[in-house]
Amino acid sequence: MAAATAEEKAPARLEEDYTQDGTVDLKGRPVLRSKTGKWKACSFIVFSQGGMVYYSQQYYGIASNLVQYLTEKLHEGIVNSSNNVSNWVGSVWMTPLAGAYIADAYLGRYWTFVIASAIYLLGMVLITLAVSVRALRPPPCPVGVDDANCPRATKLQLDIFFLALYTIAVGTGGTKPNISTMGADQFDDFEPKERHHKLSFFNWWMFSIFFGTLFSNTFLVYIQEKVSWTIGYGLPTIGLAVSILVFLFGTPLYRHKLPSGSPITRILQVYVAALRKWKVHIPGDPKELHELSIEEYVSNGRTRIDHSPSFSFLDKAATRTDQTSPWMLCTVTQVEETKQMTKMVPILITTLLPSTMLIQATTLFIKQGNTLNRSMGPDFDIPPACLTSFITIFMLISIVIYDRVFVPVIRRYTKNPRGITLLQRLGIGLVIHIIVLITASFVERKRLSVAREHNLLRQHDQLPLTIFILLPQFALTGIADNFVEVAKLEFFYDQAPEGMKSMGTSYFTTSLGIGSFLATFLLTTVANLTKRNGHKGWVLNNLNVSHLDYYYAFMAGLSFINLLCFLVVAKFFVYNDDVAQKKTGLEMNTASSQGYSNNRISQNTPHLDLN
Repeated sequence: MAAATAEEKAPARLEEDYTQDGTVDLKGRPVLRSKTGKWKACSFIVFSQGGMVYYSQQYYGIASNLVQYLTEKLHEGIVNSSNNVSNWVGSVWMTPLAGAYIADAYLGRYWTFVIASAIYLLGMVLITLAVSVRALRPPPCPVGVDDANCPRATKLQLDIFFLALYTIAVGTGGTKPNISTMGADQFDDFEPKERHHKLSFFNWWMFSIFFGTLFSNTFLVYIQEKVSWTIGYGLPTIGLAVSILVFLFGTPLYRHKLPSGSPITRILQVYVAALRKWKVHIPGDPKELHELSIEEYVSNGRTRIDHSPSFSFLDKAATRTDQTSPWMLCTVTQVEETKQMTKMVPILITTLLPSTMLIQATTLFIKQGNTLNRSMGPDFDIPPACLTSFITIFMLISIVIYDRVFVPVIRRYTKNPRGITLLQRLGIGLVIHIIVLITASFVERKRLSVAREHNLLRQHDQLPLTIFILLPQFALTGIADNFVEVAKLEFFYDQAPEGMKSMGTSYFTTSLGIGSFLATFLLTTVANLTKRNGHKGWVLNNLNVSHLDYYYAFMAGLSFINLLCFLVVAKFFVYNDDVAQKKTGLEMNTASSQGYSNNRISQNTPHLDLN
């Protein structure tokens, strides 16, 4: 009897060791929890993609100092170069929409990332050639000559340089929305310990990324400006190749979520069906709406979502009629997925203006530093772009304090596993953003007063004022990023439905992308409007006679209005129900009646698209 009992218990133990969140290996087979995922798999993802090698050397290694290359080597004006940086950064953050769509609908996150990384590497090779080959850049500007009279880059030189930049942008489209999401996929929501670790994942993910940016904001920036742009861009290119190899080396440990069909198509089907049936009466009992059985969802590794009263108009899409086309009849779960993605849009909109702060720090803040005393000794001048390292330093410090001190303390009072809600964390960051802009305005007023006092009003005049007067605005920006950027990334991932996690993460990148284009629009509009009627304008190529203090004060006012809008939107936002425990209970009930345990172990077919 004892032997028989042991044999009966063995399959149960085997079943318990498989993940319960639908993750599989590259061949679509269920994976063992003990041999895959968790921090063991994340170590390869975090090191290669968020650590010193990948993000810091590639994206930040270019973005941190791009405005300097455009002005000093390609001889563009401040407004034009700032806008070119904004447009490129906007593209970098917008292309993830396409990457998320391809991953969720067709290739999955792993293969989308691998292919995109190859495109990324091609772009890095091209940009290294563009800054290295003499024929691909204009001749240096003679000493003492104003930037306006410097030799301009030819159309071919500009075309090749920007082709390289936008090839990189295409590559980031497949890497940014999928790699952090893939990292979060390594933790099973239905295993308590793994779920607990997942709550800290995004904090440490952002920590690793910004730890890596220290390398690019200091060492790489110095190499680019003081040694060679060829070496400064060549090192990141080599680093990218190494990071891809590190990622591939961890392949046997990764857990994968299989593509569940096009999320955009599923959302469009709901809206089209609801609009086409706008005259149809919604039944009073949600149980009368069209939905598949629990067994169909469980057997295909997907989560059924219960009906909610929000956005009730969309329920028309699930109201039964004579037509059964997917563009006329959708399941309740499909409707609820659409509701979850839709209700995040107002939050997304209120994060657009704060995203312009990232552009200010890598354009206008840096150009201010060019006018100040950068000496740190008789033989060393700090490159202005190195000041962005203080954003990184203060973000790293604040993340550690937040995760290891603030959250454990405040959790005792709020009983929230995160300490405070994601929107509360985001709101605190928005307040700090306003403080950053007010600080920047007062610092700029001081800089301009020194310029007038010493009659140093020419474009290349250096003021007798230390560059470290800019430190407060860079430091506060780093603290704000801990609250805003980490909260955004986790919020859009956490509140997206299971089959649309990559698309949810792309909301985060979209806010940064549109924010970058918004920065271009605002800077251009303000620069043009303030030059009317004979006025000098607020933003000129010569910052010593500009009025960036007015521009920062204007941005602070807009940010305050945006904060009020955010508070209204956040007040009415309803978080998704925690479906983990609910789904676990449903699986147990279903397994007992349908022999699901045996099917789960032997399952080796892809998930079906139930829509």
